[in-house]
Amino acid sequence: MNNRKKVPMRKCVATGEMRPKKELVRIVRSKEGEVSVDLTGKKSGRGAYLSKEKEAVVLAKKKNVLANHLDVSIDDSIYEELIELIEKEKRQSK
Repeated sequence: MNNRKKVPMRKCVATGEMRPKKELVRIVRSKEGEVSVDLTGKKSGRGAYLSKEKEAVVLAKKKNVLANHLDVSIDDSIYEELIELIEKEKRQSK
């Protein structure tokens, strides 16, 4: 029997690569159309995953990937929040 736990994989909407869910951050649109960063991965609503890399966030902003995926306009503050989160995580892991 295989005792190892199956690692949930998700696709980054910016880069298109499959990665373990823990390496991605979820952005969610609620029924009311409100967009937020979902750190728990459990908020209800339409979700999109982004790699925890600054390049992926910049690419998503440039190509407007999140807006297309979530069918709603994305405020610049969401991208700024994502970049801050990524930089904070990098500082903590060092």
